[in-house]
Parts: sequence; structure tokens; C-alpha cells
Amino acid sequence: QVQLVESGGGLVQAGGSLRLSCVASGFTVDDYAIGWFRQAPGKEREGVSCISKNFGSVYYIDFEEGRFTISKDNANNTVYLQMNSLQPVDTAVYYCAASRLNYCADNSIIYHYWGQGTQVTVSP
Repeated sequence: QVQLVESGGGLVQAGGSLRLSCVASGFTVDDYAIGWFRQAPGKEREGVSCISKNFGSVYYIDFEEGRFTISKDNANNTVYLQMNSLQPVDTAVYYCAASRLNYCADNSIIYHYWGQGTQVTVSP
């Protein structure tokens, strides 16, 4: 059974950091593209980052400032999203998703499996 479980969210003050984890079961993360998305209240879901064997690491937001870093631990079948210098605008539910196509895109339609999400709240 394919499953993605996110964790690591929480409440943090502006300027703080969080590391989100996405633990996969039922498949091998190295064979899939794993993306991180977020959805803030009243806004559409947006792609944050993606990692795949074919594409490496891709960032769809904040790529100039480098606040977010995606990484993969194949031994633990887990993908991480390190988030630094968090701001209130980063407040959202963060989801990880897996695509069998093993290529990255910020379009959610290519992703076949989704986690339940983890809430990130950044206070001023």
C-alpha cells in the first residue's frame, strides 16, 4: 500500500526554521519524483520544490534567496524540506506528493500519491 506521511510542521516565529519530513512506504522514493506543495488559506496550492533521480533538485519558489532545501534519504525512504528564515507568508499546509513519472513539475496533476499534509504557521 502506497503511503506518504508528512511531519515536522508547527508554530515558529518569523526568522525561524523547520524541517519537514515525508516518509514513504509501499514504493521506493528514488524511483519517483517527490514534490512539496503548500496551500495557504484562501489560496491555490502551489509547488514549492521537487527532487527526482532524473532532475535532481528543483525549486519553484524562493529559488533566488535559497531559504528552502530539499533532500532525499534513500536508506530511510524519506524526503526532507529544510525551511529557513521563515516568514508569515510561508504559513500554509505543506504536502508531499509522489509521481511515478519520475520527473519534476509544479503541476499537481502529474503526482499520483499525496500525503495528508502538515501545518506550518509562522508568527510575526
